Amino acid sequence: WVPALTLSFFQHALNGGIRRYHVASVLCQRAKVAMSHFEPNEYINYEKLEKNINIVRKRLDRPLTLSEKIVYGHLDDPVKQEIERGKTYLRLRPDRVAMQDATAQMAMLQFISSGLPKVAVPSTIHCDHLIEAQSGGDKDLRRAKDINQEVYNFLSTAGAKYGVGFWKPGSGIIHQIILENYSYPGVMLIGTDSHTPNGGGLGGICIGVGGADAVDVMAGIPWELKCPKVIGVKLTGKLSGWSSPKDVILKVAGILTVKGGTGAIIEYHGPGVDSISCTGMATICNMGAEIGATTSVFPYNARMKKYLGKTGRADIAALADEFHQYLVPDAGCQYDQVIEINLSELKPHINGPFTPDLAHPVSDVGAVAEKEGWPVDIRVGLIGSCTNSSYEDMGRSAAVAKQALAHGLKCKSKFTITPGSEQIRATIERDGYAQILRDVGGLILANACGPCIGQWDRKDIKKGEKNTIVTSYNRNFTGRNDANPETHAFVTSPEIVTALSIAGTLKFNPETDFLTGADGKKFKLEAPDADELPMLDFDPGQDTYQYPPKDGSGQHVDVSPTSQRLQLLEPFDKWDGKDLEDMLILIKVKGKCTTDHISAAGPWLKFRGHLDNISNNLLIGAINIENGKANSVRNALTQEFGPVPDTARYYKKMGVKWAVIGDENYGEGSSREHAALEPRHLGGRVIITKSFARIHETNLKKQGLLPLTFADPADYNKIHPVDKLSIVGLADFAPGKPLKCIIKHPNGSQETIMLNHTFNESQIEWFQAGSALNRMKELQQK
Repeated sequence: WVPALTLSFFQHALNGGIRRYHVASVLCQRAKVAMSHFEPNEYINYEKLEKNINIVRKRLDRPLTLSEKIVYGHLDDPVKQEIERGKTYLRLRPDRVAMQDATAQMAMLQFISSGLPKVAVPSTIHCDHLIEAQSGGDKDLRRAKDINQEVYNFLSTAGAKYGVGFWKPGSGIIHQIILENYSYPGVMLIGTDSHTPNGGGLGGICIGVGGADAVDVMAGIPWELKCPKVIGVKLTGKLSGWSSPKDVILKVAGILTVKGGTGAIIEYHGPGVDSISCTGMATICNMGAEIGATTSVFPYNARMKKYLGKTGRADIAALADEFHQYLVPDAGCQYDQVIEINLSELKPHINGPFTPDLAHPVSDVGAVAEKEGWPVDIRVGLIGSCTNSSYEDMGRSAAVAKQALAHGLKCKSKFTITPGSEQIRATIERDGYAQILRDVGGLILANACGPCIGQWDRKDIKKGEKNTIVTSYNRNFTGRNDANPETHAFVTSPEIVTALSIAGTLKFNPETDFLTGADGKKFKLEAPDADELPMLDFDPGQDTYQYPPKDGSGQHVDVSPTSQRLQLLEPFDKWDGKDLEDMLILIKVKGKCTTDHISAAGPWLKFRGHLDNISNNLLIGAINIENGKANSVRNALTQEFGPVPDTARYYKKMGVKWAVIGDENYGEGSSREHAALEPRHLGGRVIITKSFARIHETNLKKQGLLPLTFADPADYNKIHPVDKLSIVGLADFAPGKPLKCIIKHPNGSQETIMLNHTFNESQIEWFQAGSALNRMKELQQK
């Protein structure tokens, strides 16, 4: 499908280069089991996994963790690949790619720019991010289809042209769709969303990436990942009562913090694993993104087999049984760190506000809130999302709601329910859960991300009004859900959200406290119990999938040059071979700076396919250390304070390069590569921080920026917003070799500090070419 000269070059120059279309289908001879119902001719290739694992085990001469088995089982060259946890870069061959609509726009625009005619691995697009919660499911979906018609048409036609499956708006949230249809034990899947690790609940290594990484895989180029460390979480005991799978990850987040998992895979093991449902394991893996982990994974077991059977994939379960030894850790394998949690002792947790690692037992949070001055009255309770919208989640919430209804009570707080998929929505409607949740006061929203990502047209408060919400979501950064910096968002399990919404206050502990029924009598809620899977088969609901045609070459993909939503990409400029001298500092960021701070979501989601328009949100949420304000920085050329994007555009117009100075774990949160594309588009060259979140650091490299870290973190204090910076030594830029930074102060004095980096040889080539995409096109042209 690629011109012979191009294919030949990729095969030799890229150590294997572009694979022929869906090469996995050729390799699996023993058992022809399809990866998915939607790709009947694409087969699971456990034989290749087995072969690679055996090669690597012999080389390393030691037992392997499950994470290592699946990761090393997907090595491009298991014989020669250098393997050292936390140090070497692995060249990998993932099985498939998944993209949500907000990130798929830029990913597909980059793929179009590559000039390649068709994706090399099974890939899908999922329309879940652009549906705003306003009136309820049906109305909100119709409104979204109207408002976003141009974007949906682009994604639909691009999918058809390049061989990508397309899940229409209303299908559900990408991670729930993947769990129901695409994840399986031993798969390696990359997704353009940070919560892609959700698929680890089915024993897969599912990793969140930026769109440029997805383009590599879709182009058939080996994908690079720093060899992850492996943190083992040993689970003993058994969950019971009000404790839930969500409490496992809330506890782990409290232990490891938002950056404690950086560079590592979290691997759950131990006898307690078998007490958790498959969808419960997915919940735990999903929120592993909040501790910076590369991904999370559980070993294949009977709970996964049961879920596969109920979702129509018993043939995959039978094949996984046959290759069971490759889908569990070896006895005696060694972890880089081990955490042990006794599930029998685990209490219900609630984390927040403003950060997902501030853990509290539910029994304590009311007193803590009063002490800290957080509002204790709950304005809204929200359940669902990609983290907690399974049949079991909805059933446990309905079990709590049913008890309240029996005593004549409804929710004191507003209450919303977000089904994770059309299949979940249809099934909870059929089985009565949805009606129970409506009866207690709930509003069923569309099968989409909604308020979890800021797609919430909230009317019950004014911006700036201090208030509390409680959700079963995964992320609760400032302004994340409703763009109000004074909303105190707490994260907990769906059943706890339901109980607290009925009580209306953080001071209610459902394990010990009583409610007063409509008859004036006191009663205590019993711990909820619900089936992990429906007794009948799942109801698939409406058909919302668009198959790609066998030949999409005649398909036209339209991007209007006057569009405000979509914009074809222009290549970034190449490095000129010189040091970066006398750069101005756009902003020195104080404290936490997530991708939400760098490239806000909410109303900005509509511009995710238009780089110039969305660049108007660059760093508008970051706090400027000079004045303690957001979106207010000094223009070093005019000495006037103004918005960050306007200042960046002015510097670009004047031909002045600029840098950003950041704090710890810069870029944590979402996988959105717009947080890297925007500074590059507006003339940025260097981001210097104390430390980076993994996905964001890679995204910066992919777009030709220099993400650098202080060799001495205290040097953060040496740089002032009015200084000029020069990065010297770029002519000798090499892996592991620090770079010098000369700080020029306004009084004429200078000082030199050292900056570290994690670039390998190919990543240095990305920088020199201007971006990873530029480098890909250079190789293709050769």
